[in-house]
Amino acid sequence: MQTLSSTRLAALKEKLIQVRRQSEKLAAPLAPEDTVVQPIIDVSPPKWHLGHTTWFFEEFLLSPYLPGYQKFHPRYNYLFNSYYEGAGDRVQRAYRGNMTRPTKEEIITYRQYVTEHLLQYMENGRVKTDRELYILEVGLNHEQQHQELLVYDIKYILGHNPLFPAYHEDLPETYESLSPGDATFLQVPEGIYEVGHTGAAFHWDNEEGSHRVFVEAFEIMDRLVTVGEFKAFVDAGGYQDYKYWLEEGWRWVNQNQIDTPFYWFQIEGQWHHFTHHGLEPLDLNAPMTHVSYYEADAFARWKGKRLPTEFEWEIACKRFCPEIPAEANFVDTELFRPIPRQGQNLQFYGDVWEWTSSAYLPYPFYAAEESTLGEYNGKFMINQMVLRGGSCATPRDHIRLTYRNFFHPHLQWLFNGFRLAVHT
Repeated sequence: MQTLSSTRLAALKEKLIQVRRQSEKLAAPLAPEDTVVQPIIDVSPPKWHLGHTTWFFEEFLLSPYLPGYQKFHPRYNYLFNSYYEGAGDRVQRAYRGNMTRPTKEEIITYRQYVTEHLLQYMENGRVKTDRELYILEVGLNHEQQHQELLVYDIKYILGHNPLFPAYHEDLPETYESLSPGDATFLQVPEGIYEVGHTGAAFHWDNEEGSHRVFVEAFEIMDRLVTVGEFKAFVDAGGYQDYKYWLEEGWRWVNQNQIDTPFYWFQIEGQWHHFTHHGLEPLDLNAPMTHVSYYEADAFARWKGKRLPTEFEWEIACKRFCPEIPAEANFVDTELFRPIPRQGQNLQFYGDVWEWTSSAYLPYPFYAAEESTLGEYNGKFMINQMVLRGGSCATPRDHIRLTYRNFFHPHLQWLFNGFRLAVHT
């Protein structure tokens, strides 16, 4: 282990302050009542996110590494542990909405207490090892993941309120609804390609195992599928025709009586959708979002094409978009919505997480660490699909080419969308 440089610690301290403030900024427009409710098991109460991301630092960094640290409350481990079996008992996920106490204000006080101790911990040479640095960076990236979930959950909570309230009244509208034009398909030759993370920069363990894959020649869409294109599928009766659906997807459609996309409402003959701005008419030029894997796959079949694999996505992104473009739309823009393609942006980054046809499985050479943090990714490698590229709710400095997000195929509440591919 090496002693950390003062420059590196100063940069991490600055990022810690920024990340902790961002979580509170996202929650600030909410009324106290907004922060308690849990409409479905996938949506956590906003104040729980604020508490959980604080507990993470307390449990994994301050308690074991800051001498003399006293936990803020003896029962907060039980309230704010999420799924870490090695960290002890916890409130089960479906019951987080029962926690009317502690209040949002009490959780903010908890956050301030932990943040102050984190800043003290980072001073005077107390951080001494690479292991501590790793846990600190995991905590920062973990909180950024929960910031994104917080954006999803706020939208779900407000979007299922009969009044359809806006998140807040001062959201910016600074984008043009430009037609993206007809899609073209980018050609990638067959070959053996290197995929997976390389280098020492921070990354999750599920990105590890840089390895070679062979892909047949394929073409991939040069932008995301739009609302207008998906609306054509809806108008053509796509939700009523079994021919386009996987058996499991068709069962999901029928059991849940789904015949329109999520957050879409027909009002006086015109289609609207719910956004962080409230109810608005559909923007047909914008990327389609809030679609399950089943819906994305059905649309692809309707078009006579398919979804790309995660390896095809990574290879194409590296080939055609090696750097994150300035016009990519992340949470930093505070638009909280996917926007129509700007200029020649290929939309590999930002706007929506892109479904791939790849199951979430370990790469070759993957090995989860043996500590409780080893539960972070590996135990979820079943029955989920990989998404790539980040979304309008992702922090810009959180995403990278090799980032592997993963969700169950029926989920719609995240900012997810897709592009098409075809073998050549």
